[in-house]
Amino acid sequence: MPVPGRPPVPPRRPAGRLRTALVLPLALLLALAWLPGRAAAADPAVSGGRLDWGLKQSFLSYVTGPIANGKWALTGGAATVGGSVFRFHSATGSYDPSTGALSAAFQGGVRFTGHQENGGNALDLAISHLTVKATAGGGAALYADVSSKSRESGQTSSTGQARLADLSLAGVSLKNATGTLTLSNVPATLTAAGANAFGGFYTAGTALDPLTFSVTLKTPAATPSPTPTPSATPTPSATPSTAPAAEPSGTTAAPSASATATALDRGALDWGVRRTFRDYVTGSIARGGWQLDGGAADGGAFFRWTSARGSWDPAARTLDASFTGTVRFTGLREGDTDGLDLTLANPRLTATGAEGRLTFDVSGRTPDGATRTPAPVEIATFDANALKTENDLLTATDLPLTLTSAGAGAFGGLYPAGTEMDPLTVSLPLTPTATIPPLPDLGATPVTTTPTATADSSSPSAALLPALALALTAAAAAATAFVVRRRKRP
Repeated sequence: MPVPGRPPVPPRRPAGRLRTALVLPLALLLALAWLPGRAAAADPAVSGGRLDWGLKQSFLSYVTGPIANGKWALTGGAATVGGSVFRFHSATGSYDPSTGALSAAFQGGVRFTGHQENGGNALDLAISHLTVKATAGGGAALYADVSSKSRESGQTSSTGQARLADLSLAGVSLKNATGTLTLSNVPATLTAAGANAFGGFYTAGTALDPLTFSVTLKTPAATPSPTPTPSATPTPSATPSTAPAAEPSGTTAAPSASATATALDRGALDWGVRRTFRDYVTGSIARGGWQLDGGAADGGAFFRWTSARGSWDPAARTLDASFTGTVRFTGLREGDTDGLDLTLANPRLTATGAEGRLTFDVSGRTPDGATRTPAPVEIATFDANALKTENDLLTATDLPLTLTSAGAGAFGGLYPAGTEMDPLTVSLPLTPTATIPPLPDLGATPVTTTPTATADSSSPSAALLPALALALTAAAAAATAFVVRRRKRP
């Protein structure tokens, strides 16, 4: 019994069991709070994507019109979409899903020239490396590397990542986006720096063409768990081999680039046919498009044919390389028939000395009404002296091509013989370890046209939250019951 005048002595409790009961829900609570923060810390990187922007249509019309009498040229793999919109590619950058902060830099550029005076261009503006930046507060802007010539002084100045335009993201949240993030028709307003870049043609505050961009958000792989330190003398099976994989039975490895003749077993041929032809196909007249088959790929400003087979003799400078893949252009549809239905398949590059030829299997229907059965056609010629050996590749970059008379017929007379076609780039590995340059990364196909980013409920952290909450509730209830029982015990 308690002694009068003295406080009762509390019964002894098993401290270890009580701590366990209380620590478990606390640990689960911490884990529950840690997971979303962890997901935000592991920022998905921007890996691939495209940006489509026409700058300002009145400016493009002015450059190519009778006053400036100028032109524009694409650089760095930039392409056109529909004839009046430029497409920039291979986005890289960073993204914070917890705040919506985004930085996406795109490759490629465009240069405008005009007003030829005294052998030069009074108008000379180059824009490249466009970058979209959105802050956590909702502000956004478009930056670019700019080189421009002043109308007043004639001096050319260059600025890295000038703030060209302010972007309006009113009502748009970029938080917790996953997969492909697409924003369409984003309003753009010229800044003071942008006005200087345009040589004073427009004042700050001028509305520019809206832009559309799509980026692929790629979550970095989780950090692997620590592995035991390998022993000083690892067994052969535990040591990864760095040697090239063995050739399949019945094949022979490609000889080195120094050999007299080299058998070609892979490669890539990049060619855009002609930019104006692509714009014609997708434009308001033909209202068509193209389909790829047989391994052909779309590089934005060009098509890629692969799986080269043939040989190269550096001593005699003779080349014979055949590629696979098909590009089919269709348009001018009337009823159930396309007035344009032209297929270019299985290109072949041949060269003897300085004479180079590009041949395609051509078939289909051309706008002049002619119909062709599949047959090889020598489309264009080139200077084979431009072929060179570099990094164990037989290569040529932006090789000029001239349309032949047979090629002019293949295009139904759209272009006369002698027309300069899009340049060609070829990469032919001469050794087993040589690598082919990758295609421009246009990212995943945009999955939405609305400028709204939503979270993916299938993410690991989102899936675990309900389970952790349930476990936390059960653990807390168990701990509470345990404490109550201990207090009721004499």
